[in-house]
Amino acid sequence: MRKLSAVLLAALAVLALAAAGSWWYAGRLHGPSIQIPSPERFIGVTTPLEVVVDAPGGELRSLEVLFEQEGARTPLFSLDDPSAGSAAEMSREEPNRIRVTRDLGRESVDGIRSGPARIVVSASRPVLFGLRAIAAETTRDVQVRLERPRLSVVSTHHYVNQGGAELVVYRVTPEDVESGVVVGDVEYPGFPATGATAEGVGITDPAVRVAFFALRHDQATDTPIHLFARDQAGNSARADFDHRIFPKRPKQSRIELDDPFIERVVPAILDGTTEVKPQGSTIDRFLAINGELRRKNNAAVAALAEKTAPELLWRGEVFHPFTNTAVQSAFADHRTYYYRGREVDRQVHLGFDLASYAGTPIVAAARGTVLFADELGIYGNCVVLDHGMGVQSLSAHLSSIEVAPGDMVDKARPIGRSGMTGLAGGDHLHFTMLVNGQMVNPIEWWDPKWIEDRILRKLRAAS
Repeated sequence: MRKLSAVLLAALAVLALAAAGSWWYAGRLHGPSIQIPSPERFIGVTTPLEVVVDAPGGELRSLEVLFEQEGARTPLFSLDDPSAGSAAEMSREEPNRIRVTRDLGRESVDGIRSGPARIVVSASRPVLFGLRAIAAETTRDVQVRLERPRLSVVSTHHYVNQGGAELVVYRVTPEDVESGVVVGDVEYPGFPATGATAEGVGITDPAVRVAFFALRHDQATDTPIHLFARDQAGNSARADFDHRIFPKRPKQSRIELDDPFIERVVPAILDGTTEVKPQGSTIDRFLAINGELRRKNNAAVAALAEKTAPELLWRGEVFHPFTNTAVQSAFADHRTYYYRGREVDRQVHLGFDLASYAGTPIVAAARGTVLFADELGIYGNCVVLDHGMGVQSLSAHLSSIEVAPGDMVDKARPIGRSGMTGLAGGDHLHFTMLVNGQMVNPIEWWDPKWIEDRILRKLRAAS
């Protein structure tokens, strides 16, 4: 009998140790994995909430999502009480993954107000045959913004030439919102007006912005133009401003291609680029350069807009007019290319071709920073200067380059010499201006009256 009792006691001890070990081991298991993909930082008038929970086996004992602000807690979702989050949706995407979504904002959360808040997500999963639960909690601090940005126009009389540029001055609050001008489907960012350094200009109001914008040569004269503002919470505002569009009829040109020209430019350009690798005859490769490579080169130039300085580096001076040169081709020249009597291509020439004599010194059109100074496909040896606030200039077909990226150059400083690199039929300078990566007519920037009326007048008035 004693022996049997001892065996039972030993067995009970083993069972107790096993139970204790299982309980201890279960306590060391990981709880559910919780993620809050949205919102990241801000909640606006209507902002999507997204919660993702991963649990082994997809089993959850509890899942609760709360919105906390100023000591008050609002249930957004509860696995135990569906009525607590009736606006939420729960879906099982994978065997182990559960996703909860709903909207947050003024209409979906009672008592929500602008200011700091917190999202709290807690979940637990059963372990040890449901005898125990392992819990986890994740929080996300957010900022609630329920007010839309405020926009008001400061400048007056905005006249835009088709293919040309303009400037608008406006106020926007809060100061940290993204804002600017929308022209059709193209956005032009605004910059703090405190960076607009020019004679007689001294804007100190941090809410005032300036935005250069353009109506591209291929946009219709009735293209919608307006101001926009949006914050990180997704709130947005727009404001219209007075503007008048002047149409410009494009010039039409016929370009005759011959074999000596094609055989000169095609191998040289292809040797200097990996952007295109055309096959076929020489004319087939030329057409790939004139079309596909042209588009890629223009995209690379447009991307340089992201590196613009927030200040008006050129200080409102008239851009160097290159008056000692002859105009060989003007801006937005619609060219039709012919080879051996038949039409083979159509392209738009977005710049001025200026020529004087071979190897002419080429100077900086205005004060700015060198963003690019290298070979660039159809443009050959090319220099792009940033003049600040989205305004840039491009000089191409150079025979030599005398500056390097990062150099700050003053107006009229030599940056290279004219040449016939790239798709150049002879020695000349290809020059164009850009506004936020969009090529615009340079002739405006050479005109003192245009600079005064379109830019300096508005900046001084805002001062």
